[in-house]
Amino acid sequence: MGGTVYIVIYTLYHHIYTLALEVQKGLEASGVKVKLFQVPETLSEDILQKMHAPAKPDLPTITVEELTEPDGVIFGIPTRFGTMPAQLKAFLDATGKLWATGALSGKFAGTFFSTASQHGGQETTALTTVTYFAHHGMIYVPFGFAHTALFDNSEVVGGSAYGAGTVANGDGSRQPTEKELAIAKTQGENFGKVVSTFVAGKSA
Repeated sequence: MGGTVYIVIYTLYHHIYTLALEVQKGLEASGVKVKLFQVPETLSEDILQKMHAPAKPDLPTITVEELTEPDGVIFGIPTRFGTMPAQLKAFLDATGKLWATGALSGKFAGTFFSTASQHGGQETTALTTVTYFAHHGMIYVPFGFAHTALFDNSEVVGGSAYGAGTVANGDGSRQPTEKELAIAKTQGENFGKVVSTFVAGKSA
């Protein structure tokens, strides 16, 4: 058994969802079981309509308690002013009971991102999310520069040492490129290998 990984996302215009599907492919290729979830929405339908947001992807909405089930969790985070959006923060802020009981201690965690611009805060979002992992005793797995596209300066390429990423433009008009999707898949593969190796060693 290769273990289980949950992908937990918040997505408004589906950029994070698109990356998540590639992360899922990579995880599955590494031999782990994967489930994809979204966190609860905090905006009303009226506000979402005014923002011209498309319908949410057909994904189950995760509960705080479900975080205890997998061996690892990868969070897909659209950046808001250089940190996570309110929807994801509200979800993580509700994990106090899990923290008090050490329920997430020893689980693996990863991150991937979407920003409006090249300098919209993909790295700061990772760094401000890591505090949650540290308090829970989770093991953060950075991506490193594990894909050659991260060295490509001939075009805009989202992602960093902290995880895959895409650059969406302020109006959401730019979609994830082939290189960004490939980075996301590789992140899934690498994260899955870490989890499956740990699970195999623990059961040996």
